[in-house]
Amino acid sequence: MFGLLNLNKPRGISSRAAVDVVQRLVRSNKAGHAGTLDPLASGILVVCVGGATRLIEYVQQLPKRYLAEFQLGQESPTEDIEGEITLRPNDPQPTLAEIEAVLPQFTGQILQRPPAFSALKVAGKRAYDLARQGKEVTLQPRPIDVFSIVIQAYNYPTLTLDIRCGSGTYVRSLGRDLAEALGTAAVMSNLVRTEIGDFTLATAVSPDVLTTTNLAEHLLPADRAVQRLPRVTITSEEMIELGHGRSISLRGTETEEYAALSTTGKLVAVLLAKEGRWWPMRVFAKEE
Repeated sequence: MFGLLNLNKPRGISSRAAVDVVQRLVRSNKAGHAGTLDPLASGILVVCVGGATRLIEYVQQLPKRYLAEFQLGQESPTEDIEGEITLRPNDPQPTLAEIEAVLPQFTGQILQRPPAFSALKVAGKRAYDLARQGKEVTLQPRPIDVFSIVIQAYNYPTLTLDIRCGSGTYVRSLGRDLAEALGTAAVMSNLVRTEIGDFTLATAVSPDVLTTTNLAEHLLPADRAVQRLPRVTITSEEMIELGHGRSISLRGTETEEYAALSTTGKLVAVLLAKEGRWWPMRVFAKEE
């Protein structure tokens, strides 16, 4: 098996549990997800199957879209409702206009401090493990890309945002920082990932409906993982060269990476342009 599954992960289960459903169906084939969703969150979880697991990093790099709900005037160590919540009744209750006024501060390339309860490593240990032990965890701010934030609904204390962002963005921390700019705090109460690249929620399938009989009809072409790369069609002779680890002649404008397709339109390799040649980075000829 060689392809991608656009899953609609339900709230209340981990991303690993959703992948395990697929793993049981594909048996000896590998399966892995591209971008964790916490149990609190639901929505798109792209699962790579078979040789397509070697394309996970490309899916992770795709832009994402979320519908996020926050409760203002509250805080928790996890920055969501999974942690112990502390109410802040004396905090100001921002108006819709005040929220709209601070949104530009959080769009474009910004620095974001990841949450203490995250999978990032500190001195070789997961930050959330240290945080659960009661140890102080301070992570350094990192650059992230936030393409847009649109207010979907607001009825204090509930604020719902439509967020488009790049990889590495912690949505709950975005809510934390937005609230701080308004003189208050916030916890994330719900999160739905509605898009990853051109994977949409409208075409996602629940893991509960997958069976060994219908799995193949839900398997998407592996080239969807490299949708942001320029494409080139290669000949069978060139495919043989790539299969032996040899380079082929570069055609057209040189960019860093290309998705190489067979004459039947299947992804057969990811190529690196270097020194006027195309070099194989990943070869999938046997998967085609």
